[in-house]
Amino acid sequence: MTIAAEPLAPAVLALARAAGTAIMAIYDTAFEARTKADRSPVTDADEAAEALIVAGLQRLAPGIPVVAEESVARHGPPQIGNGPFWLVDPLDGTREFVSRNGDFTVNIALVGEDRRLLLGVVLAPACDSGVAWLGLPSGARRFAGAADTDGVVIRARRMPPGGATVLVSRNHRDPETDGWLKTQTVAAEVTAGSSLKFCCIAEGQADLYPRFASIKEWDTAAGQAVLEAAGGAVVTWEGAPLTYGKPGFRNPGFLARGLA
Repeated sequence: MTIAAEPLAPAVLALARAAGTAIMAIYDTAFEARTKADRSPVTDADEAAEALIVAGLQRLAPGIPVVAEESVARHGPPQIGNGPFWLVDPLDGTREFVSRNGDFTVNIALVGEDRRLLLGVVLAPACDSGVAWLGLPSGARRFAGAADTDGVVIRARRMPPGGATVLVSRNHRDPETDGWLKTQTVAAEVTAGSSLKFCCIAEGQADLYPRFASIKEWDTAAGQAVLEAAGGAVVTWEGAPLTYGKPGFRNPGFLARGLA
């Protein structure tokens, strides 16, 4: 099955915004975090947003499998076959959500038959009335809020002569990252959470995001789609493009970067 991503983009962006509204309604309450089998946290916001997104995607594109984080945790992954499929992280950065620091996102991505990304939407519901980023083969855009239906084109930058602005994970920094940083010319080091790191590089605000630990595909797909649409890239440490639909939907370590 082949699918055209461009016509789906407005509806997917609207779904992400609806999920963001549901998340923020819970964010403002005395919610509780629970622990999943993998010892990661989950809240009512994760589950409410996922139910909304999955139902919407099934209406929008019947027959295309949806691989969504909380559903996989409960029931295991669906069969995706050789066709396109969706990857959904309804609340990327649950620890950030629980900490109430605002660095969490809604991630929705469409993967094509060649296991490359066709579409990605990242929404930051706690940032400036819901900033969103959209990545398509035609390019990447940033949307200021729900009233912004056109967005502005964004583009990754080339490495500045003075060195790289490097993004590092707030909750997943490790000795490998520290060792790698010592080998680079670093102008600034910025700590951030969730898929916002990909979007910062896509906007030309940063240059590199190294990741050495394994991570699930739904954590990276939407952000990678935005970054690639803005001219950047995400590659494994062996230099291969990061593709999707791997066993267990698990990524190896990678480097996200701006323009080469």
